[in-house]
Amino acid sequence: MKIEISGKGGSGKSTVSVLLARSMKKLGYRVLLVDGDESNIGLENLAGVEKPVHLLDYLGGKKGFKALLNQAVMADNPAGLFSGTQKIDDLPGNCIAVSEDGLEILVIGKIHHMGEGCACPMGVLSKRFLASIETSENEVILVDAEAGVEHFGRGVAGECDLVVGIVDPTAESFLLARKMARMAEAGGKAICFVLNKVEPEIEGFMKQQLEAAKVIGAIPKDHALFMNSLEGKPLTRMLPEIEEISRKILNKMP
Repeated sequence: MKIEISGKGGSGKSTVSVLLARSMKKLGYRVLLVDGDESNIGLENLAGVEKPVHLLDYLGGKKGFKALLNQAVMADNPAGLFSGTQKIDDLPGNCIAVSEDGLEILVIGKIHHMGEGCACPMGVLSKRFLASIETSENEVILVDAEAGVEHFGRGVAGECDLVVGIVDPTAESFLLARKMARMAEAGGKAICFVLNKVEPEIEGFMKQQLEAAKVIGAIPKDHALFMNSLEGKPLTRMLPEIEEISRKILNKMP
């Protein structure tokens, strides 16, 4: 199953991605956590791993990747990255970092230099990568997508089986969630939402802002998690709400 985690910047998308990945790993699944956000640089810290070689850099950076895209036979590319039949084990080993609890992390690519140009190649690579990789019954690919909805326009969300929107208590987040729901529905893509940073007095109001059937859980505002994220330390604390949300997501597996 391929799952995309979406939301606005600051919603806690990366934090929830790591927590869900750890929870699913604990439930017995092999989990590849994919960093698909070209701007956010903290996912490796939250997962507690050394930085792997970025997939775009492995392919020769933007220039090298563009050359590969121009090749006539895509199956001849390194690691069969666009063959349509690749597995997690086929991925370049130096592009995978593994945490102490066995969580595997892959980074698509990042903006490194001032004036280097747009992030479009990362979006193209994310789409091609997700379109070509296959998962078995006990494998999950969890994609921490870039903030906003550009990944819908780039077609990245369309290559996943399920989109999970992270919604924090802001009006902007509610508006974005409704837009994601409309875009997913128009594209025939399944979507659900997780409320984040929830306090008891506002939980009811937050749920009213979205279609009830699409809200699969609420994560309480947690100071310890906030400090972990603030300090860039590995997320090791597990919340019962996360495990419940993980089970609901996994029950949607085809």
